[in-house]
Amino acid sequence: MNDRSQFASVREFVSPEEWQARLDLAACYRLVDWYGMTDLIYNHITLAVPGEEGHLLINLYGLLYKEITASSLAKIDLDGNILWKPDTHYGINKAGYVIHGAVHRARKDVTSVIHTHTRAGMAVSSMKCGLLPLNQTAIRFHGHIAYHDYEGPAIDLAERERLVRDLGPHDAMILRAHGLLTCGATIQQAFNTMYQLELSCRTQVDAMASRTELDLPSEAVLEKTAALYQPGVRRPFGVLEWPAMLRLLEYEGNRSPWPPYWH
Repeated sequence: MNDRSQFASVREFVSPEEWQARLDLAACYRLVDWYGMTDLIYNHITLAVPGEEGHLLINLYGLLYKEITASSLAKIDLDGNILWKPDTHYGINKAGYVIHGAVHRARKDVTSVIHTHTRAGMAVSSMKCGLLPLNQTAIRFHGHIAYHDYEGPAIDLAERERLVRDLGPHDAMILRAHGLLTCGATIQQAFNTMYQLELSCRTQVDAMASRTELDLPSEAVLEKTAALYQPGVRRPFGVLEWPAMLRLLEYEGNRSPWPPYWH
């Protein structure tokens, strides 16, 4: 393995709260990799640093998601200024704070933002119909998903206002001709929402490829189901699942040549 994927632990140099945030974020990167939602070294997941308003943790631009550890994450402000990063030539991707910084700045209820370029997500992002409520998983997003028109690579700071306007109060958004975005009050919730959104997109692509007539539930059923699946209605999404996800990573980490996420 390339030595550049090994980073000295910063546990002793950060607060316990920041270290826990680093553990959670590194775990989320590994889970996104595990569930096949990565795009080489691209895309980002951000998490607010507890007790440090306007400070975010983000991946270094150049690492695979399966390489990311708690100690390899960089700390930036909402304008993309690097406040700290490991002693490495890797920097950060500008799109990481153009998109993520905008959401974190505008949505005080959000601590984590996830953005992906998956095959299924990009496929649905190119469909005029958008995400269809074809099944229980997708119905969760009925009336609770936003859309943002493509404006080119996300490097223009002026796009921030329009992106935030389009996202509104929602925790999921399809970036037209681009990919998917989710956010949440916790990183656990943001991951759960992304997992469900990705699964919905994969299922839609499969169903539409079957070349048969598709059946949709009634509007009354759609509204009832979507309401029941909103975070906090029956339970906070992601909280129950997270310990199981960490056990999965621990099991895989013990068999993998990659450095464990908790380093």
